[in-house]
Amino acid sequence: MTAMIYRARRLFSSQVRAATFARRRWRGGLDPEQVYAYLDRVADELERLTREATTAHTEGELIRQALRQWQSRHADCQPATTPNSRWRR
Repeated sequence: MTAMIYRARRLFSSQVRAATFARRRWRGGLDPEQVYAYLDRVADELERLTREATTAHTEGELIRQALRQWQSRHADCQPATTPNSRWRR
């Protein structure tokens, strides 16, 4: 069995699914230190992803609000047309 070592890198779902833990020889169970270290790593990654999702949601909401304000201010604006314009709209 492969022992899991905590590394401060991104954690991917394939790594979680492939995780293995050493068995304790004298009790026959999994090594609790490895399991808890791995659970800490999963929890850290989930916290990071939650923070990123919250930040992205907040930024998206700010952009939507700014767009609505811009649209409100410019709702009455008409494009300028010149009689001799080569560019048709």
